[in-house]
Amino acid sequence: MSKSKLLFITQEMSPFLELSKISEITRQLPQAMQEKGFEIRILMPRFGNINERRNRLHEVIRLSGMNIIIDDNDNPLIIKVASIPAARMQVYFLDNEEYFQRKYVLRDKENKFYADNDERMIFFCKGALETVKKLGWAPDIIHCHGWLTSLVPAYVKTSYKDDPTFKNSKVIYSLYNNDFSETLNAGFAQKAVMNGMTEKNIETYKEGTNLALDNGALQYADGIVIGSSEVGPELLNNVKKAGKPVLDYDLTLDPENFYNFYEEITNDELVHVA
Repeated sequence: MSKSKLLFITQEMSPFLELSKISEITRQLPQAMQEKGFEIRILMPRFGNINERRNRLHEVIRLSGMNIIIDDNDNPLIIKVASIPAARMQVYFLDNEEYFQRKYVLRDKENKFYADNDERMIFFCKGALETVKKLGWAPDIIHCHGWLTSLVPAYVKTSYKDDPTFKNSKVIYSLYNNDFSETLNAGFAQKAVMNGMTEKNIETYKEGTNLALDNGALQYADGIVIGSSEVGPELLNNVKKAGKPVLDYDLTLDPENFYNFYEEITNDELVHVA
């Protein structure tokens, strides 16, 4: 029997970028699941403050060269890779000169939220799925970490729903505490629409707040992980109303619970692990 394929899409990961608890989780969880027999792939943005030399990133020529279209503009996608020798895992980095080669991550040196964070998110989510297609690797489970990945569930369930790479994929989205208080650009939803979609498909995301992005991902995900003890009451209430399978926060410290959750999601059983 072939191994289950588990894809992690994350906005940060230790040791490459450590901004929040997400980086810890996305370093430890993939290794734990690999040890349980899953086949693992990990994708993240190559932000400009990730040291290429120290982390031994190098370009994967066979994967690079695609263009991601946003608002009628072609944006070249460069794919780089690095290894975590202790874990025998590779991490793929999505790079683009305009969006990611800056000294800072989501805010400038004055702590101002980047005006194009909406386009950076769209580029990363589209680029991640196109990269996986080019890998020729069909994931059984896609586990998304961080608001920068929040469009992935919508794309998988609409634009990519009939694609052979993703048609059988289950999507899990981890909720964390509020990462930003700003609002994405007003035209964000229009720019985010892909082929096979309408703006109605991402109506839930439209307000462009952190809460709206999480709610949008919640709408399309097959399962939800409460990844932080600080997830707000409004969002927790929306999780409850959605009736999706949930892995509660107090169970996330034990990788065995993730293993069981993944297994139950892929087995199409209606489950609430609580």
